[in-house]
Amino acid sequence: MRVRRGLSRSSPRPWGSSGVPWLYLAPALVVLGGLLVYPIYQLGLISFFQYTQAQVSGGEPTTFKGFGNYSELFSDSQFWQVLLSTVLFAGACVVSTLAVGCALAVLLTRVRALPRLVLMLAALGAWATPAVTGSTVWLLLFDPDFGPVNRILGLGDHSWTYGRLSAFFLVLLEVVWCSFPFVMVTVYAGIRAVPSEVLEAAALDGASQWRIWRSVLTPMLRPILTVVTIQSVIWDFKVFTQIYVMTNGGGIAGQNLVLNVYAYQQAFAASKYSLGSAIGVVMLLMLLAVTLVYLRLLRRQGEEL
Repeated sequence: MRVRRGLSRSSPRPWGSSGVPWLYLAPALVVLGGLLVYPIYQLGLISFFQYTQAQVSGGEPTTFKGFGNYSELFSDSQFWQVLLSTVLFAGACVVSTLAVGCALAVLLTRVRALPRLVLMLAALGAWATPAVTGSTVWLLLFDPDFGPVNRILGLGDHSWTYGRLSAFFLVLLEVVWCSFPFVMVTVYAGIRAVPSEVLEAAALDGASQWRIWRSVLTPMLRPILTVVTIQSVIWDFKVFTQIYVMTNGGGIAGQNLVLNVYAYQQAFAASKYSLGSAIGVVMLLMLLAVTLVYLRLLRRQGEEL
């Protein structure tokens, strides 16, 4: 009498070998479809129609414009000025956030347990602070009449939000303050996963701290740095709350506008919902292009993500 020890190789597997993972992912895909795919579809759909307050109230019919909204957008000189300001401001925020976050991550590996705990709690407190609250606090700190920063620096009643560059610099400080904890915690976790023998060998060979970071840690942490870089690009490129609150809606004569605030003004202040949707689609395509190009360059270098 033969005892059947298990299924043979030719026996069909329950649920199918390729179907089980999708069954586990199905609930998440349904949620993502409702929260992401459908709104993006509606955003793109509205951008191809004439959709203003008149259409919302039912006073006029909705008409198909095709790429008319995009033609109007690309022919507007203010759009290109705002786009340039957004790219430069987001780039400065990303570089500053990565520099501060990585530097503090290395510092966490050099201090004792108690200072490390204090720094972690302070950073996580900044990370957990709502953007509106953090922006308001930074405005109070740099207030020309009552702020302590001007008194410490001896600047009198200097207004940080009056000048274009100084206002962007003030917003940059707040963005970095609320963004660096994510980079710090993520990179710190990656550094702790690096074998200590590798770092000790580099130190014994006479490598400085900067050389260890550049030649040893950076190649080993490249997948982690890729994630935090892409996240920072997405977050900083679509900054809205900090600019809107700290520059009172975009600064004097719109000198501190970024694309997100510009889209808000067009969609809700001017009631041009289709034009605001077109700006949103352009931002989405730009972020997708940057992310895909960055990932492709890394894959060409043989990095596994």
